[in-house]
Amino acid sequence: MPDFFPSLETFAKGTLATAATLSTVGAGLLWYGQNYLIYPSAFPPGSRIDVPVPTGMPYEDLELVTPDKVKLRCYLLPQKKVLDAIHAAPVEDDTTTSDDEFVASRPTVIMFHGNGGNHGHRVPLARVFYLKMRCNVLMMSYRGYGLSEGSPSEKGLQIDAQTGLDFITSNPIFSKTQIILYGQSIGGAVSIDLASRNPKLITALILENTFTSLPSLVPHALPFLGPFSFLCHQKWDSASKIPLIPATTPILMLSGAKDEIVPREHMRALWEVVARRGEKKTPGGREYKVGLERAKYMEFEDGGHNRVLAGGGRVRREPKKNRKMKGPEWLAHTRYRQASLQTKFIPPTILPLRPELSYTSGDVADYARLQSSGAVSRNSWDMHAFPYVLFTISSLMAEVHD
Repeated sequence: MPDFFPSLETFAKGTLATAATLSTVGAGLLWYGQNYLIYPSAFPPGSRIDVPVPTGMPYEDLELVTPDKVKLRCYLLPQKKVLDAIHAAPVEDDTTTSDDEFVASRPTVIMFHGNGGNHGHRVPLARVFYLKMRCNVLMMSYRGYGLSEGSPSEKGLQIDAQTGLDFITSNPIFSKTQIILYGQSIGGAVSIDLASRNPKLITALILENTFTSLPSLVPHALPFLGPFSFLCHQKWDSASKIPLIPATTPILMLSGAKDEIVPREHMRALWEVVARRGEKKTPGGREYKVGLERAKYMEFEDGGHNRVLAGGGRVRREPKKNRKMKGPEWLAHTRYRQASLQTKFIPPTILPLRPELSYTSGDVADYARLQSSGAVSRNSWDMHAFPYVLFTISSLMAEVHD
């Protein structure tokens, strides 16, 4: 028997050697290859060469050059008083206002996409901002994405985001506009970072399915590399940067409860940080969370990572105070409950959604179908998508103007 079976010592040595080898490979993969894992810019296939254009909307195909000489491709969608597009929100007829003056009077949304695809894949959402909310829109592909040059990294994306903001603030027309950042997934981290470094320039943020930090996300997104998350040099530590954003800056947070990439606990943890912005104590010693006054949290029960609104379901919202909602008829009689500020996660109100709602921030297949057919689906993310979220964003922007 001893001749046919390895000794316990030999087996143990072999096991340890295998474990050591796998550990070395895992550690090396995370340390040297994490940029490829975190920024899969070639996914979905064709993303580096096929960039959908915003058909049916006036736009400029821009090339911005960063301080480190990287050329970025962007779409700029400046507003116009009169739009031929179907379902465009009407504006007050004022013949004395020029198009440039109208552009300057409208907010500008800078959109930061997730870690896959390119800025063209987010055109459907840009339509909502542009046509329904009558915002100017700047869409960017980070370095190494779409037709932009370079290779992506945390430092590189930070430079890219600042370049986009600098373009807006240095433009004689757009510099007069209020600037709202929208970011999905890693784009949310880009938005938070940019706002933390430019607190006086950013009017509001909209964050969709983003995370507290990359090292804390690795165990879920890449379980086999979880033990080596401490080697992650791409940090994107949003939780530590949110306190640098003024408590008076409105933040809207959209979370999918069934997010398959970023667990909803990340958005909930970020919400706790957002809510604590500008904590104060009243003369009576009670804690008063200023951040809650300018923040909204919405969690969609059936929402996924790229489909925060998918097929209806229920929506959970952080209530600010008792009030009747105004807006779509189907929400006219909904009330919010006052929640205790002492709970770890404030119990949300549950509101019904229309069953036909479907919104995606990056559905390439549907967008390709839309482009090829030239049609606009009334029950898709395009024109009639997520009216409840649209109403909430409108409400947030109304607060911005107050």
